[in-house]
Amino acid sequence: MTRRKEGGAMRSVFWLLGLAAIAVSLALLVGGNQALFTLFWPPYRFDMSFNFVLFCLVAGFILGYLALRAVAMLRELPRQAKRWREQQVERAAVAGVLDALSLQLAGRFVRAQTAALGALEQLEAMPSVSLPRREQMQALAHLLVAESAQALQKTEERDSHLQKAMDPVWRKQYPDVFEGAVLRATRWAIEDRDADAARNWLSELPQGAVRRIQALRLKLRVARLAGSTDEALETARLLAKHRAFSDDVAVSIVRGLAADALGRAHDLTQLRGVWAQLDTQERAMPDLALAAARRANSLRHAQPEGAVEERAASAALVQRWLEPAWSRFVDLDATQQRDLVTMVEQGLAELDATGFARLEQMQRQWPTNGFLQYLAGQACMRRQLWGKATQLLGQASHSLKDAVLLRRAWCSLAVLAEERNDSSSALAAWKKAASLE
Repeated sequence: MTRRKEGGAMRSVFWLLGLAAIAVSLALLVGGNQALFTLFWPPYRFDMSFNFVLFCLVAGFILGYLALRAVAMLRELPRQAKRWREQQVERAAVAGVLDALSLQLAGRFVRAQTAALGALEQLEAMPSVSLPRREQMQALAHLLVAESAQALQKTEERDSHLQKAMDPVWRKQYPDVFEGAVLRATRWAIEDRDADAARNWLSELPQGAVRRIQALRLKLRVARLAGSTDEALETARLLAKHRAFSDDVAVSIVRGLAADALGRAHDLTQLRGVWAQLDTQERAMPDLALAAARRANSLRHAQPEGAVEERAASAALVQRWLEPAWSRFVDLDATQQRDLVTMVEQGLAELDATGFARLEQMQRQWPTNGFLQYLAGQACMRRQLWGKATQLLGQASHSLKDAVLLRRAWCSLAVLAEERNDSSSALAAWKKAASLE
């Protein structure tokens, strides 16, 4: 800043020196100058002072210059008037588009539509006026009218202005406006619950625009609307990879879609395929492991009674899927622990010696956990270890808070009491179980 001030001061000094030099030169030239200027016009002769001739020349130059400038200004007046009209039209159109956008953001859709239509009237009233970005403003105004019409449930008006905004000529000149119109049309189709139309609109996007986060979000909504769980899950993973959601939201969305895909499996083969498509982190989620086990158990019970080998294989598969949940049993909440115990209980008939030993080890590791006491007691009962089963189920009857499991525990205690011919204990256990129904 200081250097600029110093430079300006130096230029002023040089100008003053130059003007002084010119003044001195003129004073030396015209001061005391006795020269004459003679003009011959036969048969006439004109004698004039040199200073007078010099003054006339300077004055003539100035007058000529001013005359030329005046003529140029007169000739420029029509062009300036035309430029002024163009500026007025442009300002009015821009003001209309800005007003429409502001009103639309404020939720005043009728006024927004009126402002956008006014901008279109301004632009279409003077087609001969050459405005910069006229087509872009027209396309945006049409989109604003269509957006307001969508909010006002005017479908025909919305489609009409949308088609005008997607003019093929404008598509080549302003591709961003076209892509924005396609994204808007996709969102409107989703709001109308028309999955096929939304897919068709998304297919209009160029390859690069499909990978944008906004397009991927719409693709996720379209997939969920159409019930395409696999596509929705893949899109959600891609969005999570691009940090389109927070970590918690991304995990929740992926978990919900994966659980939905597992729940839609029609047989064990399809269920294995869905599980194989999950990545390592998703398989480690307890909720997904429980969802897979729940679906596998329901499919296994639907199998015929004679399919012993298939039922045993599916039970082993469930145990393998539940392995991550077992390793984090203490970290699970009470609901997840209950679901895990319930899933494993359904496969106790196919539980091998290794699984039984691990269950006993976990129960000894956390001896006060009511869910483990219950599950270990039921496993011992199936292996006809009556005494140990009675002890564990008796402990579980005091520590369990879940009414369903507690009722099962009392029912099992009643059966065990009948096995040892203890009718009074059996009757008391049956009464306890009945009181929980």
